[in-house]
Amino acid sequence: MEKKWIVTGLILIIIAIVLGAFGAHGLKRITSDEAVLTSFDTATKYQFFQGLGFLIIPFITTRFAVNGKAIFIFMLVGTIFFSGSIYGLTYSKVHTSGSLSKVFGPVTPIGGLLMILGWTWLLIQVIRSRN
Repeated sequence: MEKKWIVTGLILIIIAIVLGAFGAHGLKRITSDEAVLTSFDTATKYQFFQGLGFLIIPFITTRFAVNGKAIFIFMLVGTIFFSGSIYGLTYSKVHTSGSLSKVFGPVTPIGGLLMILGWTWLLIQVIRSRN
């Protein structure tokens, strides 16, 4: 179980760094729209921090005897929905004049909610633990 968390966290971090570098260098060559650049930056930051969370959570779940299955799903799907939809919105605004915004737009808050639920469920389980 711990290995799955750590591998996932490392993959999220690596992708966030690669996309962050693209956003800082390549995307600025494609668009000067500050809103697009800021949104893309937000997606990479959240993905990076979630990746760090994936590295830390196995130690929390082990220490407090917490079942992390649901937390893992909430966190991973939430991160993919949140950051992935923002990447999609950025692509849409730069390459299709925002025509895909109706597809990606509603997904972002769902992803954010799933991340919040994952962290909240972890908190509740830690509080309830006997350790």
